Amino acid sequence: MAALMDRAYVQMRPWSANDIASTVSARHTLLLTHDHGFLIAQTVADEGEILAIATDPTQQRQGVASSLLSELIRQAVQKGITRIFLDVAAKNQPARAFYAAKGFAQVGMRKAYYTLRDCSKDDALLLSLAIAQGQDAPAPTSQGSGAKSG
Repeated sequence: MAALMDRAYVQMRPWSANDIASTVSARHTLLLTHDHGFLIAQTVADEGEILAIATDPTQQRQGVASSLLSELIRQAVQKGITRIFLDVAAKNQPARAFYAAKGFAQVGMRKAYYTLRDCSKDDALLLSLAIAQGQDAPAPTSQGSGAKSG
């Protein structure tokens, strides 16, 4: 997974194998895998947070991330999760477009949160997706709460 993340995170500093192992072994962590990608999330009470999602660059825009996100939403409904959060680098336009197309909306920003591979900084945009409960096919229910974070 670390090698895949290294290839997929072109501008971002990827996680180390130890970072990944430590994270996925933590309580309330969910690891979803695909032949060409993975998603790591955590759940607390009725909220979920995507910590990392990576798709092999040769397989991007082939539905891998969409499939992983759909599975996360399906499991979120089963667990009673009502909202999923994530943060994304402000400069990562492809990821921002992907999440917007999936119904995520910006609810906050963290200035200079990310350190990029070139040691420069980038802001993190906090995104949110409300999850409808009690449906056969889970779908977003809103564009976010409108709340702002520091």
